[in-house]
Amino acid sequence: MSFKQPALREHQNGTPIGDILSARGSEAEIGLPAPWPDGDDRATVGKFVSIKLGNVELIGMITEVSARSSKRRENLNIKAVAKIALKGEIISDTEGKLHFKRGVSEYPAIGDKANLVTGEQLRLIYSPDDQRTINIGKLNHDLSIDAHIDVDSLISKHFAILGSTGVGKSSGVAVILSEILRARPDVRIFLLDGHNEYSGCFGEKAHVIDRKNFKLPFWIFNFEELTDVIFGGRPAVPEEVEILAELIPIAKTTYLNYKSSSSGVGIKKIDAKRSGFTVDTPVPYLLQDLLSLIDDRMGKLENRSSRMNYHRLLMRIETISNDPRYGFMFENASVGGDTMVDLLTQLFRLEPDGRPISIMQMAGLPVEVADAVVCVLCRLAFGFGLWSDGAMPLLFVCEEAHRYAAANPSSGFGPTRHALARIAKEGRKYGVFLGLVSQRPAELDPTIISQCNTLFAMRMANDLDQALLRSAVGDSGVDLLDFIPSLGTGEVVGFGEGMPVPARLTFTNLAPDMLPRSESNGPSSSKPANTLLDRDFVKSVVDRWRGTTKEAGSIGENRAGLSSSRTNLAATGEDISSLLNDARRQILKR
Repeated sequence: MSFKQPALREHQNGTPIGDILSARGSEAEIGLPAPWPDGDDRATVGKFVSIKLGNVELIGMITEVSARSSKRRENLNIKAVAKIALKGEIISDTEGKLHFKRGVSEYPAIGDKANLVTGEQLRLIYSPDDQRTINIGKLNHDLSIDAHIDVDSLISKHFAILGSTGVGKSSGVAVILSEILRARPDVRIFLLDGHNEYSGCFGEKAHVIDRKNFKLPFWIFNFEELTDVIFGGRPAVPEEVEILAELIPIAKTTYLNYKSSSSGVGIKKIDAKRSGFTVDTPVPYLLQDLLSLIDDRMGKLENRSSRMNYHRLLMRIETISNDPRYGFMFENASVGGDTMVDLLTQLFRLEPDGRPISIMQMAGLPVEVADAVVCVLCRLAFGFGLWSDGAMPLLFVCEEAHRYAAANPSSGFGPTRHALARIAKEGRKYGVFLGLVSQRPAELDPTIISQCNTLFAMRMANDLDQALLRSAVGDSGVDLLDFIPSLGTGEVVGFGEGMPVPARLTFTNLAPDMLPRSESNGPSSSKPANTLLDRDFVKSVVDRWRGTTKEAGSIGENRAGLSSSRTNLAATGEDISSLLNDARRQILKR
């Protein structure tokens, strides 16, 4: 919103409320005389005041009103005292144009007049025409004034949205992201949707990734992530981990040699020890090659206990690769192919004319691998920004952030926390930015939350959550924290770099069809409370529950043909595969 800004000398003051009694640092006290004005002109907590000092107008917010009295104040006809926190000042440039800037360069003196701010002054603060801003709602101080925030500072310096369940957090996320899409079409957004509720919030601008179209090949996982998947989030067996660490680089070299020979390049065969591949090198390899190598080593062992380590590892890998829930990782495990370019393009919408936001629905993925999957996605986002020199600005928004970036080092998957922390601490240098959403901020890693320079705090009553906010919010906004437990649904207190001044506001109301809502088919609210569910309905629920196994036809066929694929490899000249197949058959006979 733009408007004609008058010169400071023509600026109209608001309703006078009293005189300055004392000033100290960023605080001042105002004596409120009797009688008080009625209606909206009352000096209450949360109201903004202005103090004119020559060519400067100080802007402050009332944080406390008390009826403290003294004999001196009674003589001055002072009924109460208001404490204000000084937030910034309105100044005029050489052309007479007014600007608001944060911070205070001049301080009031005893006896200076204090006035309630006018709507014109609030618009100047929250709707500056010299910044790229987005409108996220209305100021509670004056609902006729839009709450604009600096979109560049919001994105580039990270932000967090915090609040208890049911306070309108998801709607606030949808409002902010929709406005970012409008104001910054150059930015790509990747949203981790923990409860599958955002698919309808952004219309045609969103690309929804669910368990049906999600592809994240197993070879893109680094060693820690892959072992977490194989062992289902439980502690790994050291002997089996050593086997994987030794054989995965060999499997990568085997695949490279096979691709080179099949393409007719005729290059010299690469030795696994000199290939330069590590367990974390993001290059393709075939699952059947890894299984064949495990088979081969197992067949050469005579010690039964050592052989069982290989056998258990083999069974673990084959079990998860046959599980239809893991199809997004292993569907093409026997086919191979370097799909990293297509993967990055799909996930982060890197096409110039692509849909600007990807919504990654996490609810359909196995719980055991969710942490490892998020870790991979964080790593890919940061890695692309790093190696592309920030060619495409990317905002990575993480719902349920306390799950992936827990304050307790023993909770969750450590590499996921480290991946998020790397984006928080280094991402802005490479055009990768972070947005956190959490209902339990006290459980968030303090290092990560401290990197978020704009905070939107919604209602929360937990003392630990409020204590974290107090440690994260600067002194200039700490007074507003007293409002947090009493905020209504949709109300929020904004702090930090994106906000012109910390303030209480209400998020914009979304259209009914744009509201976040879970895609689960819950019972209709129109049904009577005593309605009983018949057996047919229960049977349909069970069928849906088991439905994932029916989607595994092609996956099961690929897994069933694993041994025949290895035989085909042997026919192409891979002697090791035929030896391993023979060894495995002998073991199975035992």
